[in-house]
Amino acid sequence: MPTTQATYDDANLILRLYELRRDEKLRQAREWFAANVKVKTMEELMQLAPPGSQENAYARMVATYWEMAASLVTSGVLNQDLFFQSNGECLFVWERLRGVVPGLRAFTKNPHAYHNLEIVGTAFVKWMESQGPEAYPGFQAMVHGVAAAKG
Repeated sequence: MPTTQATYDDANLILRLYELRRDEKLRQAREWFAANVKVKTMEELMQLAPPGSQENAYARMVATYWEMAASLVTSGVLNQDLFFQSNGECLFVWERLRGVVPGLRAFTKNPHAYHNLEIVGTAFVKWMESQGPEAYPGFQAMVHGVAAAKG
């Protein structure tokens, strides 16, 4: 994903993504996801959010929202740096799902499920590391609910 100067169209698309996040149902799903999705295996995810449950709908809503947003970056429609500067929640979601994505791909028989989220999440980590040596470890500690290591 090449780095280019952000445009007014990029800024407008970022604002549109924020508008979508204001949807009441998506806000509820995001709140539930942040508080509850701390799974390490597909089995844990299925226990937390069994198919057909409201929890499953919430998990899918959050994951597919960020997969869609990431696809705008991977396709070159949205400036990557601008996206990273204002959408840390995308990396938060990737950190919470990273360990179960292989299981989700096997479960859905889709080897490309959450591919955009994976690409953007990986690039986001590199971008965050470029911001300072403690930026990513501190973020990981916050996401996984552990105290950041003191240096």
